[in-house]
Amino acid sequence: MRASNLLPNWLKRYRAQWLGRDAVAALVATMMLVPQALAYAALAGLPPHLGLYASLLPLVGYALLGSSTALSVGPVAVLALMTASALSPIASPGTADYVTGAVILAALAGVFSFTMGLLRLGALSNLLSHPVISGFVSGAATLIIIGQLGPLLGVPTDGGTAFEILLHSVEDLPEVKPLTTGIGLVSVVLLLGARLGLAPLLRKLGVAAGAARLLARLAPMLLVLVAIALTYFLEWDRKIDVVGAIPSGLPEFGLPTFEWQLTYPLLLPALIIALLGFVESLSIAHAIALRRGERLNANAELRGLGAANMLSAVSGGFAVTGSFARTAINEEAGAKSPMSGIIAAGLMTLVLLFLTGIFQQLPLAVLAATIIVASTSLIDVRGFILNWRYDRTDGLAMAGTFLGVLLFGVEAGIGIGIGLSFATLIWRSSRPHIAVVGRLPGTEQFRNVLRHTVKTQPRLLFMRIDESLFFSNISAVEDRLLSELKRHPDTREMVLILSSVSRIDGTALERLQQVNRDLSERDIRLHLAEVKGPVLDRLSRSKFLGELTGRVFLSSYIAELALRHEEHKSPDPGPA
Repeated sequence: MRASNLLPNWLKRYRAQWLGRDAVAALVATMMLVPQALAYAALAGLPPHLGLYASLLPLVGYALLGSSTALSVGPVAVLALMTASALSPIASPGTADYVTGAVILAALAGVFSFTMGLLRLGALSNLLSHPVISGFVSGAATLIIIGQLGPLLGVPTDGGTAFEILLHSVEDLPEVKPLTTGIGLVSVVLLLGARLGLAPLLRKLGVAAGAARLLARLAPMLLVLVAIALTYFLEWDRKIDVVGAIPSGLPEFGLPTFEWQLTYPLLLPALIIALLGFVESLSIAHAIALRRGERLNANAELRGLGAANMLSAVSGGFAVTGSFARTAINEEAGAKSPMSGIIAAGLMTLVLLFLTGIFQQLPLAVLAATIIVASTSLIDVRGFILNWRYDRTDGLAMAGTFLGVLLFGVEAGIGIGIGLSFATLIWRSSRPHIAVVGRLPGTEQFRNVLRHTVKTQPRLLFMRIDESLFFSNISAVEDRLLSELKRHPDTREMVLILSSVSRIDGTALERLQQVNRDLSERDIRLHLAEVKGPVLDRLSRSKFLGELTGRVFLSSYIAELALRHEEHKSPDPGPA
């Protein structure tokens, strides 16, 4: 095998003139990644420097195997919260078992993702509906914000659910540390101000729109550097909690021992993290690909994320996935290819070797403020309003998932979300839309009698079924047919239009046979029209067509002509 065959496609096509733009994008993304990596490691209940470890090799792994040219992979808030939720029942934060569990969790998530990519299971991105995903992320973001109130105010944080944490935080309000609270609240205000108003202000001052957005997104890094400087010169580290010692140098590469007692409880959380990380990352990558006119490979995304997580585990990090904020800043900074990720990994290496001492004086309240403000953008209020207006079922699924996360925790919330996704699908398919139709005058088109002015025949009843027929909805279909017969007592010919029916299962077939017999006892013939070829093939392998009292027509129009002619004892114009 030639060595060039092992290179990713983007590297084979790489142009020298892209290197400068990729390098600039990598520098900007790294400036944003450092404070976020520290913050999200703390959110996961891990030593902050593990966030830097998780921002090293994963960038390379995804760049070599992923399919997006601009996706930035690394620690994110939601997966950090899910890591903490998965590990809390089996170990105490800060202990050796807790850190080992985080590494095992990342390794398992990576193996699951990579295996699904090899098996070409990219379609799993459709497992969860978008409203459910949005509800989960919004609930997780709200839980993150509430969970960071303690570090922001300098009080302990206890409790598993959002309401327990909020209740304990309120009870501990008399113990708040004024300096910590002041630093935290000022940081929140500055970060919100930068997010909402800095870019417009810079544009008014003549800065280009892209550069203005870029500078506004770098505000967290500037705040971190200012906070570090103030802490150093004003000796705030004697009065407030700071990050503390961060080991310099590269991590020790290698995997921990997979003890079954520690690994078994993490199997399901790892699978959930792999699926959710994939769905979120893919949605981000799709948005970028549409703007760039590129095509994504969902299976390559699974393999890229799998490699990223396995390499995160090798370097002592925790679970990672694509980040919306860092991907956006990577694109705006001019990244042309995944080389920007590889360069960013090189820059992170320099940070670990030479610059970790700078971040030891960083106040934890500033990290909490960074997490809080980053999480506010994940709460999709607008999406809930749109879903509620468009489809109440989607709105209820989103709200149910959101409340599930807040009331019962992260894992229960995603379980509720998956359940609601399937419940929504079953509920919709079990209530198929069925319309009584008639012919539009002067045409061969048949439309709903409630929506259009159509011609109907007194003894002919045309009904269109807009859903495949199977065990969960056939009773509703049968009830609707009988109710329409009561409204049309003169009916002698019933025509079922099956143009939207792609499948009829065994249970539905038995009930259709019973309907055919019941109609025959009432001296009513049952006909079919516009039956799809695969459905007709399956029906031909049963006794149904032989027992059918009526006929099968190519179109509703031919059915109407034929049945009207039969009624008037005229020659048949020709069946299907």
